[in-house]
Amino acid sequence: MKRQKLSAALVGGTPDDVEQAFYDALHNADLEKLMACWAEEDDIVCVHPGGGRMIGAGAIRATFEAMFNNGSVQAFPERVHKIESLASSVHHLVERVEIITPQGAKHAFVIATNVYHKTAEGWKMVAHHASPGTANDAVDTGAKPMILH
Repeated sequence: MKRQKLSAALVGGTPDDVEQAFYDALHNADLEKLMACWAEEDDIVCVHPGGGRMIGAGAIRATFEAMFNNGSVQAFPERVHKIESLASSVHHLVERVEIITPQGAKHAFVIATNVYHKTAEGWKMVAHHASPGTANDAVDTGAKPMILH
């Protein structure tokens, strides 16, 4: 019942709204809010940096639950590049992850792609793929191509 209530809160929103809810859920280690961002489809997929591919809500839920057992994730989306259509939206971004060490706060960088589809329940995440980044990922490099092929 709680899942339906949280999902209903996102109906009518935008992919940006779902993305904000996803990162808010990470910041607060809120598993129910995080799972409400995902589509209720068997083929949703998630890959964490250095990890394997998880397919389906059960596998995705289990990995985030294990992650939240160690606390929240302070990942901040930056430099979002969007490719949008009527029924899908792909967000490629850099996640700046704050890690608390004995020497104070440090930052790590993750390159992520979030894919959203417009479903009967509104916009929902169908894929989150994150790869380890480097300090060089703190700034964009390269030029945008003039022709897409």
